[in-house]
Amino acid sequence: MLGSKSDSHPPLTPPHIFMVSFPGQGHVNPLLRLANYLASKGHFVTFSTFENFGKRMRKANINTDNNYHQPTPVGLGSIRFEFLEDDLDENDQKLYNFDLLVSHFELIGRQKLPDLLKNQEQKGFPPVCCIIHNSFVPWASDVAETFKIPSAVLWVQSCACFSAYYHYYHSIVPFPSEEEPELDVKLPFMPLLKYDEVPSFLHPSTPYEAFGKLILSQYQNLSKPFCILMDTVNEFEDEVIEYMSKFFNIKPIGPLFKISSSSLSSRIRGDIVKADSVVEFLDSKPQSSVVYISFGSIVHLKQEQIDQIAHGLLCSKVSFLWVMKPPPLEGVEHHVLPKGFLEEVGDRGKIVKWSNQEEVLAHKSVACFFTHCGWNSTMEALANGVPLLLFPQWGDQVTNAKYLADVFGVGIRVWRGDSEGRIVKWYEIEKCLLEATGGLKAEEMKKNALKWKKTAEEAVEESGSSSKNMQDFLDELNLKSKR
Repeated sequence: MLGSKSDSHPPLTPPHIFMVSFPGQGHVNPLLRLANYLASKGHFVTFSTFENFGKRMRKANINTDNNYHQPTPVGLGSIRFEFLEDDLDENDQKLYNFDLLVSHFELIGRQKLPDLLKNQEQKGFPPVCCIIHNSFVPWASDVAETFKIPSAVLWVQSCACFSAYYHYYHSIVPFPSEEEPELDVKLPFMPLLKYDEVPSFLHPSTPYEAFGKLILSQYQNLSKPFCILMDTVNEFEDEVIEYMSKFFNIKPIGPLFKISSSSLSSRIRGDIVKADSVVEFLDSKPQSSVVYISFGSIVHLKQEQIDQIAHGLLCSKVSFLWVMKPPPLEGVEHHVLPKGFLEEVGDRGKIVKWSNQEEVLAHKSVACFFTHCGWNSTMEALANGVPLLLFPQWGDQVTNAKYLADVFGVGIRVWRGDSEGRIVKWYEIEKCLLEATGGLKAEEMKKNALKWKKTAEEAVEESGSSSKNMQDFLDELNLKSKR
């Protein structure tokens, strides 16, 4: 298995890695997966994010609830938590303004993180030898530099998106503009991106300009971390990874959910909604018969779109497991199902608030994944050999959908993204559901999906690309820690 070279017993004073995450499910999950892996190999890991998110983590997860400041054994090492006080209560208006929230997190983070680092040895913990942060908290590398601690970044999108943002930030190639809003973009070693396949935060019409600013701000600090770890597989994006490695020390170490050793009984999770039990339902269904529907932790569709999806499911008569999570913010109305929907569906469908997605996608009864195309979901589907129905909304999702449909050959486009500006009708959804669960197109996608699954499995074997990259990272870290 991945990183087996470092399976020897840990030293008396284990290396202490301090992790800092942006407070979002799609950021916490991959970084915590990396934490689980490093702990399993003998590292002492402190995982940190902001208290507002930490409260929800502790509520949903037993293993981060009681004595979360104390180390919890994971494999040969351990993980503990230090949540950054963020001075936010549940009604704080900053929670509803992303620009203000990000600025607040940076201000508080630059104040509070140094205090946490200073207190580690006072609390009896080993000195911090490395800070690993995800890319939405670029200021963490400034703090690391102040303390003369090596830092690394975990990039949680594709390398293709990393390249797109890099070329936009440095104005190397033209992108859609107010003057040319439908300009297609050609980037080195990538397929041509139609104007609506470019990460949408870079488009002049984006309503989420603050996200774009935050993502681009990362490139101001990328000379400080000694390494950029990526939750991707070299063989998934080999040409663009090789090209971007000319500018940065990039190490693809994915799929992170594979390397984090799901076999570890002590593995620590960071969900903010407690997962519902779905195994009994999945076990009751034939192989490759269930459509799994989930749009991630942030995307909140219009009620009218939910109605159309429900109608499409009824008419298609496919079995399904549908994650209908609570709204991401207070004051946003909960989705409701059409009257009589559950009665008509009967036992061929199940609605849950949250699920263990890794567990679901690995189940033999799942035929396809109806998804928003977030990168975590993309990697989990590819590594489990599951075809997809593509329903991207914004950001990197539209670029991921391009790759899933046209490069990986595992997805059917249901929608191209927010730029379409319409509601997808039930009969379009019904057609896609039937196409993905039976017939020649479904067979072709499954064949391709199984090929990528095999590639992902080989990457995390001892001689695989991700395994070697992880070992290279640990060797580089060991050298820097001795200086």
